[in-house]
Amino acid sequence: MSYSTAESLARVTLDDVRGAQKMLTGVARVTAMEGSRHLSQLVGAPVHFKCENLQRTGSFKLRGAYVRIAGLLPEERAAGVVAASAGNHAQGVALASALLGVHATVFMPKGAPLPKISATREYGADVRLHGMVVDETLAAAQEYAARTGAVFIHPFDHHDIIAGQGTVGLEILEQCPEVRTIVVGIGGGGLAAGIATAVKALRPDVRIVGVQAEGAAAYPPSLAAGRPVAIGNPATMADGIKVGLPGDVPFGIIRELVDEVRTVSEDALSTALLLCLERAKLVVEPAGASPVAALLSRPGAFEGPVVAVLSGGNVDPVLMERVLRHGMAAQGRYLAVRLRLTDRPGALATLLGVLSHVDANVLDVRHVRTDPRLGLTEAEVELHLETKGPEHCAEVGRALREAGYTVMD
Repeated sequence: MSYSTAESLARVTLDDVRGAQKMLTGVARVTAMEGSRHLSQLVGAPVHFKCENLQRTGSFKLRGAYVRIAGLLPEERAAGVVAASAGNHAQGVALASALLGVHATVFMPKGAPLPKISATREYGADVRLHGMVVDETLAAAQEYAARTGAVFIHPFDHHDIIAGQGTVGLEILEQCPEVRTIVVGIGGGGLAAGIATAVKALRPDVRIVGVQAEGAAAYPPSLAAGRPVAIGNPATMADGIKVGLPGDVPFGIIRELVDEVRTVSEDALSTALLLCLERAKLVVEPAGASPVAALLSRPGAFEGPVVAVLSGGNVDPVLMERVLRHGMAAQGRYLAVRLRLTDRPGALATLLGVLSHVDANVLDVRHVRTDPRLGLTEAEVELHLETKGPEHCAEVGRALREAGYTVMD
């Protein structure tokens, strides 16, 4: 399949997705479908995970990238391809290009996580670090394409990309034919548009629910306006769905076929990531956990059986640590407190004794004596505690106040 710019705006069909599925045979894995007992109990119906975090390169992006590059004309392949990405799309383009014998140049932001940069290089791409944000990286890639003749591989706004991502929808129907609701994260919209195209053509009764992070939710205002609308400075830990402007091609499909777009908070995202790790033993990035966050936020709003698409598992270890702490705090399992005490021998030991009495596990202590805000006989202590839930957090606070300590904001 090869399309001009005008043709790339044409409607993606079920036949296109089926053609992509044949093309991906032996290339992309048919990823596992795993049940979630915990979420099933919350929702009151079976909930399954479609584990694209276990796909080659760690996300669904390989599907669309391979179909797009495989459809290039011989002269286009000879010119090579170029992409811009902070992670998943970069790796998908790099591996797809290597499998097809096409030279790939991938522009990545200078602040991209080192594991993602290393993986992209290991798949065979020429990685160039440019800019500090993806918009700058994207502009550099497009300039490179114009200058060299390399084909720019868009992460979501192309017919072939959407057809490739739609193969996830075909697999869902094969693995869970009784499905009633599919929940999928939305960034630019390629994955949701592809799944909706495939599923609605075969099972128009299945409800498709898209999920965006509250701080990067471009689709709700765009759907209200009837056209893609840019939002300024999208902000979320879920970099895989951190997109400020919907793509023209996926927007048209999502507007017609996706039944609802919900938004989730950062607390819900981190709690969902923690649940996937603890309960399902699955490493999932924040964007991939967004459908789980939606289920946790309003479990009664989804008709089952439900399939939640875990779109990716490429999470930087440093970010993982921060997100897990955030998730633990949201569940009342992690508590940071700051207080002042008299700077005398044994004062810290007395404080730790109070915490031990209420069974709070001290993870870290920061003891400050030299600060212009402190009196000559004062010290400030910041404690990071492992707790057992919201009620235990409240108990810790009461114990500190009853012992005469002032907990600071």
